Amino acid sequence: MIGRLNHVAIAVKDIAAASKTYRDVLGAQVSDPIAQPDHGVTVVFIQLPNTKIELLEPLGEKSPILKFLEKNPDGGMHHLCYEVEDILAARDKLKAAGARVIGDGNPKTGAHGKPVLFLHPKDFNGTLVEIEQV
Repeated sequence: MIGRLNHVAIAVKDIAAASKTYRDVLGAQVSDPIAQPDHGVTVVFIQLPNTKIELLEPLGEKSPILKFLEKNPDGGMHHLCYEVEDILAARDKLKAAGARVIGDGNPKTGAHGKPVLFLHPKDFNGTLVEIEQV
């Protein structure tokens, strides 16, 4: 059902400083910041030959990243994103297998402009999983 790894998301306190590290120290291609108010984050994408790194900075007082950073003050890996061909079929299959979809179960538009859903980390060995329709 799942396709390739689309990105690994890393929560950061300071997206400009983190972007600078990836660009200047690692020599990576770094996108401009993109505000995602519906998700409560600002994102930057680091382009790699085989996938992407998504840096997440809290946006607004209700950002879900704030709680993560309270527990992990230095930041860290927040979630993995896998590609799926049909997000509704994937959702239904996952739910039938006992996986919990976070939220109301309806896809939202993600940072790539494509439908996304998040799956509860307790169902995936402590890792928050995002699925994105390609």
